[in-house]
Amino acid sequence: MAKSRQRRGGRGRGGRETLSAQVSGGTATLEPDPERARGWTLLLEGAPQSYVDLDDPAHLGFGYQRRLGHVIDLAAPAGRPLHVLHLGGGALTLARYTAATRPRSTQQVFERDAALTEWVRAALPLERGWRIRVRAGDAREGLAKLPEGWADLVVSDVFSGARTPAHLTSAEFLGEVRRVLRPGGLYAANVADGPGGGDGDGGTGAVAPGRRRRPLDHLRAQVATVRAAFASAALTADPAVLRGRRFGNAVLVAGD
Repeated sequence: MAKSRQRRGGRGRGGRETLSAQVSGGTATLEPDPERARGWTLLLEGAPQSYVDLDDPAHLGFGYQRRLGHVIDLAAPAGRPLHVLHLGGGALTLARYTAATRPRSTQQVFERDAALTEWVRAALPLERGWRIRVRAGDAREGLAKLPEGWADLVVSDVFSGARTPAHLTSAEFLGEVRRVLRPGGLYAANVADGPGGGDGDGGTGAVAPGRRRRPLDHLRAQVATVRAAFASAALTADPAVLRGRRFGNAVLVAGD
């Protein structure tokens, strides 16, 4: 298992130090929130990834996290425990949110970067009694190991650079998601896209050299695949993202 190597940076506002470590994905940083005594932002290679408030796990600092939080809220009547599968862990923000808002929920998290998970759990400990199990490994491989009909909700929040890995966007992948979901269960995915660009814009790599992508090509393709797999789908994002005017996150939700 890869080990993280932590180092401390300068002190931020409020006197807390910025923390950083070398993990499999590069340099991970935890920056203190000057407005919240125990709030932290996780960055990977300088890009903000997630936010955690240890005093208030139900506080979601990023817009896409709040949208996924709404899906968790609506997945069952308020307070009812859920079986949730998280593909991608990061700072475990949504697992913390589920545990805080739906006590006794059972959650499985698959995160490829074992060193990141080790470091995050040491710096931002989970509360005792939370039923959160984090496993190191590829999200697709972890999905295949779960029994049929186990999950009430599957949340996909996995990125390689600026895009979701291709093996987590295919029809075969969604077939596995459907297998793992209970009847009436929901699938929710964090998808990033924006204005069109050429082959070198950090996209999927499927664009031929010299050809320009249209705005939201990546998102449109994921919507089409999800609509072919599920009876119903919905999409939510900042209006500027949905219009293809800026790069950002959209949340795609599907079920039967």
